[in-house]
Amino acid sequence: MTPDLIYGAAGLAVFGIGLWGAIALQDRMRRLLGLKLCSVGAGFVLIVGAWREPPAAPDPMPHALVITGIVVMLSATAAALALIRRLHDLEDADDRP
Repeated sequence: MTPDLIYGAAGLAVFGIGLWGAIALQDRMRRLLGLKLCSVGAGFVLIVGAWREPPAAPDPMPHALVITGIVVMLSATAAALALIRRLHDLEDADDRP
């Protein structure tokens, strides 16, 4: 097995675990962590897709997409955490007599 095949399979496995977590779990925080795992797995796969044999230069476009994806996922995570906290506060307010 070549390293790119191992990293690609690991990326697909991480993406699959994250997708399962985002779909199957009920807790909002766990769903958010599942989406974060999907992002990491997709980044693995894109980086493996950019890899070339040593004499050739790697393709810079997937690397730029991964960096952009990291920035977007960071801001989306911050917004999702704020929404989760607000929903939690609203649910606690409804439970009070």
